Amino acid sequence: MLGAATAICSAVLAVGAMAQTGGLGAWSSGAQLPTPRSEDAVAAVGNTIYVIGGYAPAGPHPAALDSTGAVDVDEPLVQGFNLGTGRWSDRAPLPRGLNHLGVTTLGGKIYAFGGFDQQNRDPVADASVFDPESDAWTALPPLPAPRGAIAVAVLNGKIHLVGGRDTHSVGTHDVFDPATNRYTTAAPLPVGRDHLGLVAFGGKLYAIGGRIDDFDHNTSYVDAYDPVTNRWTARTPMPSQRSGMAVVLFHDRILAIGGERGGGTFTNNEAYDPQTNAWSVLAPLPQGRHGTGAVVIGDTLYLPAGAPVNGGSKQTDTLLMFR
Repeated sequence: MLGAATAICSAVLAVGAMAQTGGLGAWSSGAQLPTPRSEDAVAAVGNTIYVIGGYAPAGPHPAALDSTGAVDVDEPLVQGFNLGTGRWSDRAPLPRGLNHLGVTTLGGKIYAFGGFDQQNRDPVADASVFDPESDAWTALPPLPAPRGAIAVAVLNGKIHLVGGRDTHSVGTHDVFDPATNRYTTAAPLPVGRDHLGLVAFGGKLYAIGGRIDDFDHNTSYVDAYDPVTNRWTARTPMPSQRSGMAVVLFHDRILAIGGERGGGTFTNNEAYDPQTNAWSVLAPLPQGRHGTGAVVIGDTLYLPAGAPVNGGSKQTDTLLMFR
């Protein structure tokens, strides 16, 4: 499926194409975000992309960070491979400013869990749900314990919250049922880690990469969770050890994009095929990124904002698109 879409249509070229070599596919650029952001969360409902919380430049010193509760919304009509109008608008802010939230979508709503109250520290147990129709956040029962940098995904109508960090990386695996508003516990990760990715595919969860306490201890682990047996199984590791990357399902492949390390950020764009248990290399990012997410609408993957350097001293206002 990925091989069928290696060219960018002329309309996308109009917003600035940046075709990459050395891997399958191509990147292009879209409409700028109103505010540079990183360590944000990203979700999509219908044809709208939501960039939630994270760091934003504070005051006259761009390197001075603050958490922001602002939720910027991309409201394009997605037609083919375009962003439509490409306009951004503000929506209801988070109940409070947080970074490193874990988010997912279910039933046309966005669920947000945990996060940090300060730059990459002071974890919280916050949980809330956003309804795009009413443009409002509603509090949910808090997490059983505070943690940030959690990986979140929906499987069989329930929300799985895997890994993350309190003062150290944890392997905690909570399951939230929106029908009962209750948490249960499931088998923990074999190795506790944070800043990892989590994707549901074929009735299983796949936990990708992440770090043990800091980016000097990145991992390449891939673990598959089977809810029938309540067990994790090791799969083929990522070609690179990474954390803080965007992880998303795209054309039956799990893409791991960008990431963070002590020496800078990754441009890596690698795809895992759960059916063959094998990795392949895709076109790299035009510039290294970490600390954001990616969503897929139609045939296009969207990656907004993120940090071009390791740590939180710099954010971007770019919107990158991959086909």
